[in-house]
Amino acid sequence: MPALILPATLLVLLMMVAPMVLLFRYSLNLYSPTELMIEAFTARNYLSAVTDSYYREVMGTTLQVAFFSTLIALTAGFPAAYALARMRGRWKAWLTLLTVFPLMVGNVVRAAGWMTLLGNTGVVNAGLRATGLLSGPVQLMYTPGAVVAGIVTVVLPYMILTLSSVIEGIPRNVEEAAQNMGARPFTVFRRIIFPLALPGVVAGSALVFILCMNAYATPVLLGGAQFKMMAPAVYDQFVRTTNWPFGAALAFILLAVTLGLTVAGSALLQRRYRR
Repeated sequence: MPALILPATLLVLLMMVAPMVLLFRYSLNLYSPTELMIEAFTARNYLSAVTDSYYREVMGTTLQVAFFSTLIALTAGFPAAYALARMRGRWKAWLTLLTVFPLMVGNVVRAAGWMTLLGNTGVVNAGLRATGLLSGPVQLMYTPGAVVAGIVTVVLPYMILTLSSVIEGIPRNVEEAAQNMGARPFTVFRRIIFPLALPGVVAGSALVFILCMNAYATPVLLGGAQFKMMAPAVYDQFVRTTNWPFGAALAFILLAVTLGLTVAGSALLQRRYRR
């Protein structure tokens, strides 16, 4: 058995761990406008990122967008996942395919669709003006709401598929027994379905939160130049300013915050599940 795992382990080490180690080493170097990167061993880049009010604000914006996007995806995805899990027959295969279909479209293409929908001359503003509710366009693009909406559409299939796989394992007769005992539908959901589906909630929320924290194309296209999240900020340091040490430090700060919050949130939910 260990021999079968060895090729995959070596591939992971080669393609993921080695670049991360190299990037961490870069984060300890210093930046020079003339030499680009000076060999050093210092935490100055991390201190600069943590103490800079601009990057603290960017991190706060990233956390807010990720939290609300995850919450909306969980709220909207749970009913769809329940319906998909309880469905029988050929319609289930078709609905599963429709759920997976958005994943076949690139994030840039989806963001372009949202731009067509929410732009000043887009479908929404045109419809509102046609009904006489508005005399001029409403600023829907380049707002936090547009970014959250775009990110939710990207991550929602992951939430639905994760929850659906767990809800399928909940015996239907448990719900029927509760209903026969006089429990109302909301009580069945609150006391039976949700607690038993909590492992799926933990897994789906962790996956979606990580994807939201590292979103790049959607914030850039729907948020505009003034709306900054951590992933675009890291890209700017690497590509536009060529400050690789500082960009590497920002990348590892984003990684540490994402993993720390994901592990803490998962631990709290798992503790409630065990209780």
